[in-house]
Amino acid sequence: MRDEKRDREGRGAPPGELSRRAFIAIPLAAGVAAAAASAYERVQVVETDVEVATPDGRCDAVFVHPVSGKHAGVLIWPDAFGLRPALREMARRLAGSGYSVLVPNPFYRNTRAPVFDMAHFDFQKPEDRAKLGPLMAGVKAAGAAERDAVAYLAFLDAQPQVDLTRKVGTQGYCMGGALALRTAAAVPKRVGAAASFHGGGLVTEEPDSPHRLAPVIEAQVYIAVAADDDEKQPEAKDVLRKAFAAAKRSAEIEVYPEALHGWCMPDMPVRAGQPPIYRAADAEKAWEKLLALYAAALA
Repeated sequence: MRDEKRDREGRGAPPGELSRRAFIAIPLAAGVAAAAASAYERVQVVETDVEVATPDGRCDAVFVHPVSGKHAGVLIWPDAFGLRPALREMARRLAGSGYSVLVPNPFYRNTRAPVFDMAHFDFQKPEDRAKLGPLMAGVKAAGAAERDAVAYLAFLDAQPQVDLTRKVGTQGYCMGGALALRTAAAVPKRVGAAASFHGGGLVTEEPDSPHRLAPVIEAQVYIAVAADDDEKQPEAKDVLRKAFAAAKRSAEIEVYPEALHGWCMPDMPVRAGQPPIYRAADAEKAWEKLLALYAAALA
């Protein structure tokens, strides 16, 4: 593990302190009820570029936490576009709600983050879409996500800002939805909550399909499904509900009827002649559900 020895604004950090700092006032949800309400405090957070040792190499990541105290740890799995400013902002917002948050670059085996210039990525260009496959192959390889998950949670548990008496949460977007559930299965005694937002590959024929992992997941689970994903695989939500019910596990699976795949990400590319993917109202609803889940489960 190595902190990048530079300040976010170009100033050096004092010896022995976190080196890349961003003190940002962000709303802090006050208790379970406030997770979906308007009563907020304000808290400063610290953002630090770090490296996490994994069995497959060194992963560049960002670690964000409140400026003082110990807090429940959270691992955020990015979507297929990886660690970038939008994910950093998400981590800052979550840290402002009282969590110590790690966001890894899931493509560290290939390259450092950020990987894409979101302003110029075009879904309609085959050459742009072709860039995603090789990157995603590494993290989707058999056992890769589980090895990474164990390393990421070990990193969190080694930080003085993480409260080891509380469970860890994990959330994922797009490909990260399945990875969040696989994390909950890989470290079931440590993970208390897992959330998937417009997750892909949640019900497949593969032996490590997330729906098959329900019996070993002990976390409370929330799965938010995009309307177009539900149209493509309408049976998936029922398979997931039956799997978690059969395993006697706590899980809520909810379809967002107006939301498109990727709706939680404000930097999603705009497609010519089509409505925007990012949907602010549904993104805020999803965020409130996430905070309520963490408030209830990360005791």
